Amino acid sequence: MRFVVGGKGAWWCAWALFAGLSAGTLGLARADAGKIKASTTVHPSLWPKGHWPLPPDAALEQRVHALMAKMTLRDKVGQVIQADIGSVTPADVRKYRLGAILAGGNSKPGGGLLAGPAKWLALSDAFYRASMDTHDGGVAIPVLFGVDAVHGDNDVLGSTVFPQNIAMGATRDPALVRAIGAATAEEARAAGINWAFAPTITVPRDDRWGRTYEGYGENPALVARYASAAVEGLQGKAGTPQFLDSAHVIATAKHFVGDGSTKDGIDQGDAEISEKELRDVAGAGYPPAINAGVQTVMASFSSWNGVKMTGNKALLTDVLKKRMDFQGFVVGDWNAQGQIPGCSDVDCPQAINAGLDMYMAPDSWRGLYQHTLAEVKSGVIPMSRLDDAVARILRVKMRLGLFHEGLPSRQPLGGHFDLIGSAAHRALARRAVRESLVLLKNEHHLLPLNPHEHILVAGDGANNIPEQCGGWTLTWQGTGTTNADFPHGESIWDGIHSQVSAAGGTAELSVDGHYTHKPDVAIVVYGEHPYAEFQGDVPTLAFAPGDSTDLDLVRRLRAQGIPVVSVFLSGRPLWVNPEINASNAFVAAWLPGSEGAGVADVLLRNAAGKVQYDFHGKLPDSWPRTAMQTPLNVGQKHYDPQFPYGYGLTYEDNGDLGHLSEVSGLPANVAAPGVYLQHGKAAAGLGTRIAGADGKAQALLAVPAATHDGSLHVSALDYHRQEDARRLVWSGHGEASFALHADKPLNLERQTNGDVELIADMRIDALAPGRITLGMDCGAHCAASLPLEQGLAALPKGKWLRVGVPLKCFQAAGADMKHIEVPFRLQTAAHDTLAITRIALGTNAPYSVPCHGGQ
Repeated sequence: MRFVVGGKGAWWCAWALFAGLSAGTLGLARADAGKIKASTTVHPSLWPKGHWPLPPDAALEQRVHALMAKMTLRDKVGQVIQADIGSVTPADVRKYRLGAILAGGNSKPGGGLLAGPAKWLALSDAFYRASMDTHDGGVAIPVLFGVDAVHGDNDVLGSTVFPQNIAMGATRDPALVRAIGAATAEEARAAGINWAFAPTITVPRDDRWGRTYEGYGENPALVARYASAAVEGLQGKAGTPQFLDSAHVIATAKHFVGDGSTKDGIDQGDAEISEKELRDVAGAGYPPAINAGVQTVMASFSSWNGVKMTGNKALLTDVLKKRMDFQGFVVGDWNAQGQIPGCSDVDCPQAINAGLDMYMAPDSWRGLYQHTLAEVKSGVIPMSRLDDAVARILRVKMRLGLFHEGLPSRQPLGGHFDLIGSAAHRALARRAVRESLVLLKNEHHLLPLNPHEHILVAGDGANNIPEQCGGWTLTWQGTGTTNADFPHGESIWDGIHSQVSAAGGTAELSVDGHYTHKPDVAIVVYGEHPYAEFQGDVPTLAFAPGDSTDLDLVRRLRAQGIPVVSVFLSGRPLWVNPEINASNAFVAAWLPGSEGAGVADVLLRNAAGKVQYDFHGKLPDSWPRTAMQTPLNVGQKHYDPQFPYGYGLTYEDNGDLGHLSEVSGLPANVAAPGVYLQHGKAAAGLGTRIAGADGKAQALLAVPAATHDGSLHVSALDYHRQEDARRLVWSGHGEASFALHADKPLNLERQTNGDVELIADMRIDALAPGRITLGMDCGAHCAASLPLEQGLAALPKGKWLRVGVPLKCFQAAGADMKHIEVPFRLQTAAHDTLAITRIALGTNAPYSVPCHGGQ
């Protein structure tokens, strides 16, 4: 399992910063680290002027003025606050006159994991009615309903899931991006949604960042081309009758500004770059988006040279609103106001005074409302600033037609669920898949394949729609779903099987590559498992460090004389030289979404032996030569990628490659972030210790081994490979422990705020009556211990299981999650026997032990 999780893990390497881009459309890259002067001074006159495309509208201004004249202070404060549906009710909207609601990645109508369009529409109706109900006072102002519709209306069950943005960058097709935006808007409107938190017009500069796939590519010129197309697709083209009509939604340019330029690719980190690079690289997409009439801009969580963007008045007000002439409103990110020095989630006048117009306060809205109200009354927040924010919000609502469209379900597209996952939208998504595939290797012109042959389809991504889609798909991290949750979707296997069968050939699915009839060729589909923000941050560009499962599969098939086509699913370029060397052909498929048949369209000939579709995609990000080669961007000094920006073969090209270097550059025993034990051994930056009932502890340097008093014995065990697990046998003569110690304390605070679990791949061989605990230590006199005996007793015995315990349990039991020195301590005095091969952070373990241990 290669679930990519956030945090720095046990170690974090330091790399040189950008060496510098040449002049031109790419602007200037980061200077050498020693030359950077961390200035926070902004020079607005040096930024490009914007050109708001909507002419002055006296009638609109009169309507806004008349409405604001009727509003009380409480009405106005309510308008600048957005709450999450998991923490707000229609009654709350009615009482507090809130301006907007949102559904975060894991928030669904009814509180479940998934929800179909009927539930979304019904909830939207309920909130709309509440916003228009004035029986308890206040002014009727329709509520906005926003979601992260970043690659389709991806929160709604049954929606069309388009390729992620990095894949769209590979297409070099702004018109296609525009069409996808329009399709997304139609599906959103059918489900009652009127605001999309899209497009993401970041420029990812360090592929270790877990949100790399949300950007269109590393080249600011490419992002600038796409920004206006994406906005026009969602909103309609400014100056036409279609602009913000009932088939379109409000768009959001995000995240202003510099989120893709943070040091070491750390999410919500600090962009230590010059103002020139902030403007020319990170900010390249904003003038085109504003020129297209984007109605909202989301301020970034990240900082610029130590100053949080959400509180940066010079950039939000002086640059964005004044210099760039942005006349929509600025919305915050998820409780981002709480990260500003001197602020908390519930109290932050600094943000609105800096130019924020609407707080995104998902679960903090009630306290924030009260503090904001008091601070306007006291003058801490000037009334003129509040009025400006409210006027901006009202203008957007009026431009969208909310005041006359009525209930979402009675609007022209409301309830037209046939639009959701429609044949036309799926065909568009399938085309996007075809255009986004990038061919990196095609030895002896193996591709396209003959569909009349016997084709083996293998790998854990072969029949796995969630893995095709990645994060921000039905759930926040894109985890916890199955193929059954994509009623209109097709896996890559589905597409290949259908076309091969229709042509008269045969196809066989085998995830592990074991077949019943030797194939003529194998297609192996593998790659990253789904992840989203911060949980996707990685310390290097190594693919699956410490886990060679996929590589072993490809090599095994090749050793049997079977040609292999690797289809690699990922949200970023990764170092995969061994996998490329082992494959006859290698395709970067990115995260193609729900229409896996688009892959088959390109890989297979038609029944007549003709090419159906040639490869079209070109790399939107440079492909690394080693796992340590990052940041890596076209135009920088000493630019030397394995495959450069813009690379991509076609069927006419010579696809033979020489042997690529398999020197990764990684330190020894490197694991993926959040992996603490792999193949029975501690990952880099951690060590294994055992302690006996006599209190004496010792490092576990080799096996077999035992505590001084014999209360715990540890031996090697074969699981998938030789001695890749550890067998722990407690004698029952006193309490003994098996623990992992970090060389440096781990900060797991952010992971604890999500649904992350501490997961062990283990086998329970014998479990005697008695207490057994799982603990974390956080320094002197700081520890948390959870009872496991009842939870483990309920699990199957004698078979390998993946067992998880929520990190929140350890926090609730008293652990300081910012300072974890021992992330795993298993302790008992009972005569127990367990085997363990892997310990890591992850989500959705098949077997979960609750905080109370199952008692």
